[in-house]
Amino acid sequence: MEALVPWLLLVWMVWGTLGSTVQLHKANDPDGKCVYTFTVPSRNEVSCTNPEEAMVAIRALQQESSTQRRELDSATARLGLLENLVNRLHGGHAGRSSLSMVGLLQKEIESLKREQDQRDTQVSRLESTISNLLQDKSNLQEEKKWLEGEKKELEKRLENSNQEVARLRASQCLHAEVAPSKDSLQSSREASKWDMDDGLDYQELKSELVEVPASHLVQGSPSPQRPSAEAEESGCGVLIWVGEPVTYRRAETIAGKYGVWMRDPEPVTPYTYETTWRVDTVGTDVRQVFEYDNAGQFMKGYPSKVHVLPRSMESTGAVVYRGSLYFQRLKSRILAKYDLKSEVITVQKELPNAGYHGQFPYSWGGYTDIDLAVDEVGLWVIYSTENAKGAIVLSKLDPETLEIKQTWETNIRKQSVANSFMICGNLYTISSYSSPEATVNFIYHTSTGNSTPLNIRFENRYRYSSMVDYNPSERKLLAWDNFNMVAYDVKLSKM
Repeated sequence: MEALVPWLLLVWMVWGTLGSTVQLHKANDPDGKCVYTFTVPSRNEVSCTNPEEAMVAIRALQQESSTQRRELDSATARLGLLENLVNRLHGGHAGRSSLSMVGLLQKEIESLKREQDQRDTQVSRLESTISNLLQDKSNLQEEKKWLEGEKKELEKRLENSNQEVARLRASQCLHAEVAPSKDSLQSSREASKWDMDDGLDYQELKSELVEVPASHLVQGSPSPQRPSAEAEESGCGVLIWVGEPVTYRRAETIAGKYGVWMRDPEPVTPYTYETTWRVDTVGTDVRQVFEYDNAGQFMKGYPSKVHVLPRSMESTGAVVYRGSLYFQRLKSRILAKYDLKSEVITVQKELPNAGYHGQFPYSWGGYTDIDLAVDEVGLWVIYSTENAKGAIVLSKLDPETLEIKQTWETNIRKQSVANSFMICGNLYTISSYSSPEATVNFIYHTSTGNSTPLNIRFENRYRYSSMVDYNPSERKLLAWDNFNMVAYDVKLSKM
């Protein structure tokens, strides 16, 4: 059997080399032994291949096998190279993906940085706002302390005044028991006028005169006079000088921090050039108008009458002209004419397109969007509109109907000035409501439609002027400066 194996291997190789045409036979010889035979059909060969030829075939097969193995190894190597290349390609995609992810992360970081900058800006603004609010709080606390001190001082003065009144009444009673004269009876009747319950209105009515340093008081008679013939002959002119403020009196309550006081430049019966009106404008329902028969009563704080307006007024823009009070109604652009004698509103008229209730106020605020004024020419209203974009608009009014006669649009921003007034048909503005060295800084000529800068000194003695109006009959500016009612002399150049 062992001797048969090489031959079987040879048959297998020949089979593989020559194909399936080789035939193998198996049989038993006469002795009973197994005999294998195979035949190879060939034209030239009639017997089996000899061993040398078989070895040649085997070598050829071995060479071919070796060649195939080398090719297989080469293919394996190439396959390895391809696998490396594929891995590298996959690695490149991953790198690009990583680069893309890095780019996205950088963009996200930049966005976060921008948001952080915005937050820092907002925090800075909030800190600034908080700082301003704290400063305002501190100022309000200081003002509260000052007001509390003023209140105590006023209560003390009121108590002293009550004691003085009681002493005078006791003295009058003694004189009356001895010999009641006509004058004493009249004085008694006048005193009884104030003998009423101590309600809030009464406390306002019997407000005491606040003493003012002598240098601030009016020298001589404080009574306004009708313009002299010389003044009337000189006619109108341009403002060239404003004097120092002269203090007439001081408000007693917190409601009088802002206000308006006025005299009629063209009074009608029963009023005179000395009749004075006053309105404290701090509050949400301003209706009381205090009337004083003369300057003496005004300075002492003894009103002869208190008007209660049918409609609430707003801010400090009211004026008195020809026996009527002209004012702006609360939270509206409606102008009202209130007859002081009959105590009724006779005319109401809407001021077209006028800003109101904080849209276009003066720089100090106070809802001073609509400001009425009187001068030698007549009745005016100073305001602004959306179309004017905050610039001062000036209109001449018919005092009987409140109809607009003519309108001018200036190039002066209303919120850039502290106040304004009219003289001889020209508009003047004031630079600051609080600076002691403020100036009358602009004049607007209605005759030419041009504005000119000025530099006329205007002193805010008490550091908060909320109202400035011109009175043509006295040739004075009347102002309300931080609880104080003051007046300024003026000089005009000849036209």
